[in-house]
Amino acid sequence: MWSVAPDVTNPILVEVTRGGVVESAHAGAVAVLDADGGVVLALGDIDRPIFPRSAIKALQALPLVETGAADRYGLTAAEIALACASHNGEEEHVRTAAGMLAKAGLDVTALECGAQMPSRESAPGRGRGGAQAPLYRAGASPTALHNNCSGKHSGFVCVACATGEDPAGYIRPEHPTMRLVTAAIEDVCAHGLGAAHRGTDGCSIPTFAIPLRALAHGFARYATGTGLGTARAQAARRIMAAVAEAPFFVAGTERFDTTAMQILGARAFMKVGAEGVYCAALPELGLGIALKCDDGATRAAEGMLAAILRRFLPMSAAEEQAMQPLIAPRLINWNGIHVGDLRAVGGLAG
Repeated sequence: MWSVAPDVTNPILVEVTRGGVVESAHAGAVAVLDADGGVVLALGDIDRPIFPRSAIKALQALPLVETGAADRYGLTAAEIALACASHNGEEEHVRTAAGMLAKAGLDVTALECGAQMPSRESAPGRGRGGAQAPLYRAGASPTALHNNCSGKHSGFVCVACATGEDPAGYIRPEHPTMRLVTAAIEDVCAHGLGAAHRGTDGCSIPTFAIPLRALAHGFARYATGTGLGTARAQAARRIMAAVAEAPFFVAGTERFDTTAMQILGARAFMKVGAEGVYCAALPELGLGIALKCDDGATRAAEGMLAAILRRFLPMSAAEEQAMQPLIAPRLINWNGIHVGDLRAVGGLAG
């Protein structure tokens, strides 16, 4: 059993204030690397293995393109983007996942991710609604298509069908499709994945603990193609282009990933993972980013990533203005009152 404790004390990188008083402080670690493995920024312990969870869905989607499944089934940019998604379960997400399965001649019963209530409620002051509203109105129960990982799983099913494998059991580590996925992660991150560091993700596929250093290096390689075979580099470019074209399908309404990529376009690819993880790529700079908020707070992890984007990615005045609510989010209560702020501190301040 490996240690889950950091080898060093990670610094406080985000604070939440209320009434001018620091209400919460969030420690974490950040790695920014170039495609040759050079460290551009390191804060905290970047060598401790962490579970990236959904932050590496773009890596897990590589076999969808590499095996020819995306071409065989005529997948659109939105469908490829959904294969990288942790989506809200909005109607467009659900329809798109169902469409992917239909192209492979299957339906929701092929999914092994489990049913999940759509994650998005309305913003403060707007009452019940958001992605859950259609289910409430219909008095219906969610299905696996509403699961935030349904696009990724639909992609796995397409890979299995396109390669002549029975998709049943595709979530198991030994299934041929999951072996392809694991091998792609190992190759891109240049890091071996052993059973000793393997867990089970929320959607039931294997998840592997990987150091932030290896993840950031992997996303720099993903962004540039450095060290990857020609087919893999081309697949990575196609996936990033699909996400840039259809960022709504990676997350959804009022979500950080979708909003930031709508603003920045192909200049930045980013993906949240559960428990305060983010991975990102800045293709024009050839940089990869991986971070972990120690206490698992997604809001704080978003603040960490926003600070990194502001620090490294030159932005136009219009881009910086549009990004400001993400860089320095104001905390608004249910009456619409500004009650506090979230700010980057320490090595991410400024």
